[in-house]
Amino acid sequence: MASQSVGKLETDVHIKATAEQFHDVFCSRTHHIANVCPEKIQGVDIHEGEWGSQGSIIYWNYVHDGKKCVAKELVEFVDKDNNKATFKVLEGDLMEDYKSFRITVHVVPQEEGSVVHWTFEYEKRKDHSPDPHTLLQLAIDVSKDVDSHLVAQPDKNQATTK
Repeated sequence: MASQSVGKLETDVHIKATAEQFHDVFCSRTHHIANVCPEKIQGVDIHEGEWGSQGSIIYWNYVHDGKKCVAKELVEFVDKDNNKATFKVLEGDLMEDYKSFRITVHVVPQEEGSVVHWTFEYEKRKDHSPDPHTLLQLAIDVSKDVDSHLVAQPDKNQATTK
């Protein structure tokens, strides 16, 4: 009997913002996501390191399937030139169902706007544990909220020095 314990889910979200703007929010200004969609993300705090740098530890408070959840993530990989980052979940509610959980967000520029490519790679604790489809939907919803925020306030989101 083949085990279904290792899985991968992927999706694309088309956005109007530039790849650089979106990547900047998810990597360097991650804590602002809670301001953009507080009903989904209650807080994002850095526990070690600096925003946007590999090796940093980020702590998320979020709502998933109507339940308040937490996740402690390691920023495993950041490629600013290609607007790509990988996060490894270390602790939290997800670890009840999964032995390992890795999230990659890769933002690809398009002629108009960008495409956010989400990849979830995971290993289930039990074969009957659910695939994280609802979590992927949360990522899609948060992506759309961040995009709406970036498009609505373009002047505030430019990488300018103060």
